[in-house]
Amino acid sequence: MSTMSRRRFVEAGALAAGVAATGVGRAQGTDDRLRLGFIGVGNRGSQLLAATLPNQDVEVVALCDVYEPYVKQQAAKVGGTVATYSDFRELLKRDDLHGVVIATPDHWHAIQTIMACDAGKDVYVEKPLCITIREGRRMVEAARRNQRIVQVGTHRRSSTLLPQLRELIRGGTIGKVTVARCYRISNMFPDGIGRAEDGDPPEGLDWDMWLGPRAERPFNPTIAPYKFRWHSAYSSQVANWGIHYLDAIRWMLDEQAPKSVVALGGRFAVNDRRDIPDTMEAVFELPSGCLLVFGQYEASNNPALRSGEMELRGTLGTVYASERSFEVVPERAGQFGKPEPVAEARTVKASDGDLTALHIRNFLDCMKTRETPNADVEIGHRSTTFSLLANISLAEKARIEWDAVRERILSPESANRHLHYEYRAPWKLG
Repeated sequence: MSTMSRRRFVEAGALAAGVAATGVGRAQGTDDRLRLGFIGVGNRGSQLLAATLPNQDVEVVALCDVYEPYVKQQAAKVGGTVATYSDFRELLKRDDLHGVVIATPDHWHAIQTIMACDAGKDVYVEKPLCITIREGRRMVEAARRNQRIVQVGTHRRSSTLLPQLRELIRGGTIGKVTVARCYRISNMFPDGIGRAEDGDPPEGLDWDMWLGPRAERPFNPTIAPYKFRWHSAYSSQVANWGIHYLDAIRWMLDEQAPKSVVALGGRFAVNDRRDIPDTMEAVFELPSGCLLVFGQYEASNNPALRSGEMELRGTLGTVYASERSFEVVPERAGQFGKPEPVAEARTVKASDGDLTALHIRNFLDCMKTRETPNADVEIGHRSTTFSLLANISLAEKARIEWDAVRERILSPESANRHLHYEYRAPWKLG
């Protein structure tokens, strides 16, 4: 048995033991329904709820959000006697829940996932997994010690198209890949998220609970309920959008972590209250000998690629891929190059349905079988680390040299202060 097969065998045994110990697991083919609670039912949470409700083997029994209008809106869609909460800790006390779906702002993911695992619940947690690298490792540890299924919301992992592309690349069809590129593009010029002043939170919003482990500060409408994505204390766009593409590309290339990362950028054109760049690029050097480039362009909206979401440039051809299709463009001989061989031109389209629905379905199936989900928490942690290292490089204005085994920054040593932050009381990292 190979090392990887042995590891998967041991992990599967541990998961099975956990099912026997907790009594939470469900065997395939039974009539028992999986009882779920949802924590965070705003923008993305409402989408996940809509993707879950059509599954006949699921009963949504509890909803939680710190913003009362969200809870009321989604409770009306669920109907019946669904319970509602404003404090997720009360929801986690329920002993009739098999799992929870977490779609809160990024700075809440670690605390809620760890507490859910410790409470014996399986977890579907939205991407990015966390906001610090140390949080991510603790989330993996919590899942393992409790033998919990934890699926991360990088839903492209449930595509049937990308595994085909992965095998094509692994088989050498486009040759040695030396550059991969992906982008978040949106023209937010001139006013972006706006420059609203601090004020009172809207009626029904528990602002102190929304802030949670982050520092106390006045409410501002350019932060909540949704615009937190442009504030580094709560999120970033390389983590929000970049994670999808960085995860898919490292999957295609069989990469676990970068060797080094350098990010440059700033607020060059958009006049709003954000504290993340409107324009940036991060370059990751991969151990296999490949540069992975992520660009965040929020002051111009024209395409950066010929087509699709991702570009992988090989010595024999280039792939342009999205979640719905991929195209192989043959190489052309250049200076001192030979005209043959080249990749065969082709276009492959997906026959998948909605990937969010498929990803939810994979989570539900794994809750029953105790098999490792498509976007297991370790996968999510490793992919999220890419994004967080880019943010650290940007903050430090330095090239980051990364030790993926010890999960420490080799250079500059001072950058390790960004691996975590001190939570506001009473919150603790489990």
